[in-house]
Amino acid sequence: MRLADRIAIVTGAGSGIGRATAIRFAEEGARVICADVKGHDETAEMIGEAAVGIQADAGNDEDVQDLVQAALQYHGGLDIVFANAGISGGLASIFEQSADDWQKILRVNLIGPFLAIKHAAPAMKERGKGSIICTASVAGIRAGAGGPAYSASKAGVINLVKVAATQLAGSAIRVNAICPGLIETGMTQPIYDLARAAGKEDRLGHLNPMKRGGVPDEIAGAALFLASDESSYVNGHALVVDGGLSISHPFNHQEYGRTAL
Repeated sequence: MRLADRIAIVTGAGSGIGRATAIRFAEEGARVICADVKGHDETAEMIGEAAVGIQADAGNDEDVQDLVQAALQYHGGLDIVFANAGISGGLASIFEQSADDWQKILRVNLIGPFLAIKHAAPAMKERGKGSIICTASVAGIRAGAGGPAYSASKAGVINLVKVAATQLAGSAIRVNAICPGLIETGMTQPIYDLARAAGKEDRLGHLNPMKRGGVPDEIAGAALFLASDESSYVNGHALVVDGGLSISHPFNHQEYGRTAL
C-alpha cells in the first residue's frame, strides 16, 4: 500500500496509460479523481468507491482548477497529480500542419501539464509535500518518434518539469516526467492495426533492444514509483520507459550467435 491515504488526480484516465495508472494508484491505497475529456466514468466504476470520475479538458484552465477543488472537496487534500492527457495530432509534416493544428496539440500536451503544476502545487503545499508527474515521450528527446507538433510539445514537457522543480525548491513538491516509447494505447492503435493487417505485428518495437512494444501497465509502474516515497529524491527528471529505443541510433541488432535479420 505505497499510496495509502494519498489523494491523486489522473488526467486522460478514460483509457490506456491513464486508466492503468488510476487503477494501480487505487490498488496501492490512493483515492483517485479520474478525469477525462470524454466524460467516461468507466475507470472510476472499475475502481469502485475509492474513485470519482469527472469530465474535464486537461488544457482548460477552469477545468483543471475544478479538478483540484474536487480533490479538496471529496477528500480534503491533494498529494499526487498525473498530468497524462495528450493527443498525437498525426504524423503530418511541418509543411502539412496548420497553426491551428499546433495550437490544439500544444494546448493539451503542454499547456495541460503547465496548468496541472500551477493549480496543484498550492494545494499540495498545504499537505507539506507532493508529487506531480507529466507524460512526455521519447518523441520529445529526439526526432523520428512522432509528428512535429507532438514532438515539440513533449520536448516542452521535459523542460517544463525541470523549470517547475527549481521554482518549487524547498516545498517538498517533486515534479517529474515519464517518456514512454511505443505503447499500445488508443493513440497508437492505428499503427498496431496497420501492422497486424499487414502481418507485420512482430516488427512493432523491433528497433529497441527489447524488440517489442510496451503496454500501459509498464508506464503505470513508472508512475507509481514517481508518485510514491520510493522516489523521494527524484526531482526534475524525465524517466524514459521505452525498452531502450532512445539509447542509440537505429542499428542492426546483434543477437547471440547470429546477426538479426
